[in-house]
Amino acid sequence: MMPAAILLVVVDPGHFHATLIQREMYPDISPRVAVYGPLGPELLDYLTRVSAFNNRKDNPTRWELDIHTTNNAMERVVKEKPGNVAIFTGRNRGKIDKILAALNAGMNVFADKPWIIDSADMPKLEQALKLADDRGLIAYDIMTERFEITSILQRELVRDETIFGKLESVEAKSIHHVMKVVAGMPLKRPTWFFDIVEYGEGLADVGTHVVDLVQWTAFPDQPLDHRKDIEITGGKRWPLVIDASQYKQVTGEALNKDRLEYFCNNTVTYKLRGVPVKLDILWNWEAPAGQGDVYDAVFRGTKADVDLRDNQLYVKTKSPEAKVALTKRIAALQTHWPGVSLENDRIVIPQQYHVGHEAHFAQVAKKLFEYLKDPKALPSWERPGMLAKYYVSTKGVEAAGR
Repeated sequence: MMPAAILLVVVDPGHFHATLIQREMYPDISPRVAVYGPLGPELLDYLTRVSAFNNRKDNPTRWELDIHTTNNAMERVVKEKPGNVAIFTGRNRGKIDKILAALNAGMNVFADKPWIIDSADMPKLEQALKLADDRGLIAYDIMTERFEITSILQRELVRDETIFGKLESVEAKSIHHVMKVVAGMPLKRPTWFFDIVEYGEGLADVGTHVVDLVQWTAFPDQPLDHRKDIEITGGKRWPLVIDASQYKQVTGEALNKDRLEYFCNNTVTYKLRGVPVKLDILWNWEAPAGQGDVYDAVFRGTKADVDLRDNQLYVKTKSPEAKVALTKRIAALQTHWPGVSLENDRIVIPQQYHVGHEAHFAQVAKKLFEYLKDPKALPSWERPGMLAKYYVSTKGVEAAGR
């Protein structure tokens, strides 16, 4: 049953994703939010961003923050239980322990990726998901990229066997940027962001989105068994070199050497139910003017290749029959997405559906609130899918290390 009132608790808001969840208001969600964390630049950045949402000219939010400055945030939250939905963003190592503590205290969990960055913590992840099941709680991760229209349509076309046929291989690439602007404000990175022991390598962190999209698209609505369905076949790692002036610019802190080798770039190859998959997870310093983060992916099938690149979706059919099936499918998709059309091999997607990365946080939050109202609505494939995802992201890093 849905709790009488949904009361959010933000724990150690060390990552800007915590604020993006509060980019808008939600029906049936209390505007009063408890916030626990140490007094310092990370908490101040969080407060500044929420204040900007509350004071913006168009559609301002109305958040009221009950702030508790403490160096023992999780201990205080468990003791005081100020709400029933714990939100975790920020430091990745040890996040799973906080998630377990919240679940043991009877709180639902809404946690940013990654939940774990080391395969040794897989048993804790299994324990957390089982604990949520046993207690009728929701433990949900923030997979924003499932709400990107290009990924949604790619999934729809790959799952249509009359167009796509059987899956033969997958290649995907993700590019993120250290220096960026979020919600109109330059982003400050905490110094621990550059500590891979604390934050994880690229595959273990942002790579979880790519791993999730691959299995969500390739085997939609199907439970995966990470012990049987996945075989890691190789991996590589290499650094992004950041000089002292860049480090100062993005953190506000001095670097005690001329440059930093930040090991955030990974390649992993694996087989997913026998299908070869190759992922490149990359970080650059800053995006070219007018551009942002990148997600490209090509799913190759026996009847067609569905290729997402440069934020455009292309379908290269391999027979006249597949082309006819594609034309019919695009016409049917207009029921849900009016204006979507086919132009040669390109799927034309009206700009109104490209809502942007920041807006996806509200979309995934609304999905969480649906599941809080009806926990049985959470798909049965979600939890084995999480185990499969984190098996790839952690074991892939280990393969790169070898």
